[in-house]
Amino acid sequence: MGDVLAPLICLLIGVVVVVISLLAAAVRVVQEYERGVIFRLGRLIGAKGPGLFFLIPFIDRMVKTDLRTVTLDVPTQEAITNDNVTVKVNAVAYFRIMDPEKAIVQVEDYRRATYQIAQTSLRSVIGEAELDELLAHRERVNEKLAIIIDEQTEPWGIKVSLVEVKDVELPPTMQRAMARQAEAEREKRAKIIHAEGEFQAAQQLREAAHTMANEPTALQLRYLQTLTEIAAEKNSTLIFPVPIDIISSFTQVAQDIAKLANPDE
Repeated sequence: MGDVLAPLICLLIGVVVVVISLLAAAVRVVQEYERGVIFRLGRLIGAKGPGLFFLIPFIDRMVKTDLRTVTLDVPTQEAITNDNVTVKVNAVAYFRIMDPEKAIVQVEDYRRATYQIAQTSLRSVIGEAELDELLAHRERVNEKLAIIIDEQTEPWGIKVSLVEVKDVELPPTMQRAMARQAEAEREKRAKIIHAEGEFQAAQQLREAAHTMANEPTALQLRYLQTLTEIAAEKNSTLIFPVPIDIISSFTQVAQDIAKLANPDE
């Protein structure tokens, strides 16, 4: 009896192992951010997921795709701008899979393909732009890059959402030239501001002179204000300005008195 049961037990164990293996090969779990592209005997069936589903063992084949946004670093590219300036530029691109079936069927490696297109498009766009546009209006370059890359990756089910130029490296000679230009521009603005200040001060002095000429009392008030300002500094020396007209008046009075005292002279 034992000799008969032993082979049956081994056979049963073997069947259980085979069934478990088939179930493990048939059951697939796909995460919320993933999709499983199913091929049956080499033909595309479709994309499934997320969740749990079953495949036909040894007949169906599944390729997982990640639907999350991918960050792609574009390495430094050396290019010549439209105004013949050699620059080194790097960028970053953000894309995601919108159609998993196209991403698997239409292109061999969608990541590498997008990477190569981003490199070539970056050099092309930099060659069409001028240096001032690249430095001052970088958002235009970013928008143009995103449109170009997205148009080329759209047949693969890839959506490029954003492309940003990170760094623009200029040759040392160009950096020195731009530094001299910026310094000259700052000196120009400083001279203009100084000249405008002098002009406004001259206008104010002219108006003050007219006011004092028409109102002699204003000059006396100005003298008193000057005395107040000097006293606030706690100086030991006090300077009191005296108008020339007052001195001349005293001189005239002294001469008249002298004439009256010596009528013969």
